[in-house]
Order: sequence, then C-alpha cells, then structure tokens
Amino acid sequence: MQSERLQRAMAAIDARNADDPNTILVKGVERKKEQAHAEMVTEWIGRLRPDAPEALQLAGRAHHVRRWSIARSQYPDGRTGYLQWRRALQDVHARELRAVMESEGYDAETVARAEQIVRKRELARDADVQALEDALCLVFLETQFEELAERLDEEKMIDVLRKTMKKMSPRGIELAASLPLAEASAALLKKAAGSLPG
Repeated sequence: MQSERLQRAMAAIDARNADDPNTILVKGVERKKEQAHAEMVTEWIGRLRPDAPEALQLAGRAHHVRRWSIARSQYPDGRTGYLQWRRALQDVHARELRAVMESEGYDAETVARAEQIVRKRELARDADVQALEDALCLVFLETQFEELAERLDEEKMIDVLRKTMKKMSPRGIELAASLPLAEASAALLKKAAGSLPG
C-alpha cells in the first residue's frame, strides 16, 4: 500500500508530464505518452518488486519526466550525439525528481538514491536499477514491439530484441514471455531469447 506522501509525489510527477505533446495508444485509448509510460513502468515495478522502496517507485514514475523538453535534433547525429542527448535527459529527469521529492520532505539520502536509480547507474549490480531497466524493457515490448516488427525485417527485429533482452534479468525475460503478443511477435521473442548466450 502506497503512503500518502508517495501518492502525492507520483501525482506531482504526473502533473509535470501533463503537457506532453506526444501521445500513444494504450489499450485503444489515446494518452499522453510519458504519463502512460510512467504508469506502466510503475505497474511493472510492482510486479517485479512488490517490496520496492519508495526511491525505486519514484525513479520509475519519473524515468522520462518531461522527456520532450530536449529534442534529439539539438544534438549531433550518430552515437556520440545520441549519448550526449541521453545524458542531458538524465539530468532533466534527476532534477525534476529531486524537486518533487524535496517538496514532499524526503530526506537527502532517499532523494540521492532515487536520482542514482533514475540515472541507471550500476545496471546489473544494483537490484533497484535492474528492476527499473526490466520495467522499461517490458513497457517497450508492450507498446512498441509489434509496431516496430511491421517496419523491420526478421533479422533486424531479432537483433533489437536480443539487445533489449541482454539488459534484462531472468525474471524480466520470464515476464516478457508472458506478454499477450500476436503469434508472430511471440515467435520472434522466443527466437531472440533462444539466441542469448548462456
């Protein structure tokens, strides 16, 4: 059960995402993209980590807060520009998350921990960061996988899935296999999982 403070903080994050100009269809309903993604990540974290600390829950809710405020086009093409853009976005997410948490009276240690998680430092060595990454990958599979599969050939799509699943824990991959996907998409996911090392 969420504390009242946690509920207020999540509502404040949602409010910061309310003017997202981008939308997404979720179960046939058009939603503000980052609000919808934030709710979905929160739900997955709850399934992955029923005991999730508030720092993780808030990092999940704020993982892309105000993502649209910095356009990819502001940075050079190529991987270097992409990484610069991602770091700039992480700064935005961490700053917005800090402002919300401080306004709700969270202590400095919890705020710093949430910032560390939202920046996804120590992936695979930090259970909270791994839970966030699993949730993000699961939301990607839920919302973008089938659309992407329509545009890419099978070999490229399997490569995308393999790269996604390499970032996931065994539990995350297990949950991915339970997603209600179309038969062809489920077969691609299974093929990609079967080609993972180990």
